Amino acid sequence: MNENLFSSFTTPTMMGLPIIIAITMFPGIMFPSPNRLINNRLISIQQWLVQLTSKQMLSIHNQKGQTWALMLMSLILFIGSTNLLGLLPHSFTPTTQLSLNLGMAIPLWAGTVITGFRYKTKASLAHFLPQGTPLPLIPMLVIIETISLFIQPMALAVRLTANITAGHLLIHLIGGATLALMSISTITAAVTFIILILLTILEFAVALIQAYVFTLLVSLYLHDNT
Repeated sequence: MNENLFSSFTTPTMMGLPIIIAITMFPGIMFPSPNRLINNRLISIQQWLVQLTSKQMLSIHNQKGQTWALMLMSLILFIGSTNLLGLLPHSFTPTTQLSLNLGMAIPLWAGTVITGFRYKTKASLAHFLPQGTPLPLIPMLVIIETISLFIQPMALAVRLTANITAGHLLIHLIGGATLALMSISTITAAVTFIILILLTILEFAVALIQAYVFTLLVSLYLHDNT
């Protein structure tokens, strides 16, 4: 069990070629474009959830920030769907890869920062030096604020990777313990299996919450720069 503990986090290959691109494109099938006058219940629920989330997330933005609506909604749908698909047996979760999360976090963060320097240059530069700072502390505060700015995309990516990876590892360990305990103590195995079910339900919630948190933080960065 210890040898295969991290095997579910390795990028799957087919004929020696990585299929990560095909896996990341797969969630798009779950959200088909409605082409009927009257939608079915599934598409109606999807549209209602998207409208509810977009209304809540974009309520703090001005007109410039609301131009990012499609980007933010696509981001939360992509992360949420890939997190949920990763909970299926014998599947792969792309968001457990730090490289993929950095690939999402850095361009979005850079876009918000560039937007801020373009439209709110003075306010963006003012973040590096709070008003009323003593003269001897100015160089140190500028360095600290610069580091805190550049660490934002790392925090986004590491938070998502750590939470999803930790949940998968717990499910794997508790599932292995349940199988091992079945031949030793049936009662203990049953208790462990109940814990596994509860943890799986929790992971479904974590998958959606982490998608919302990632998108919400990007939205807040955008709000600070528009």
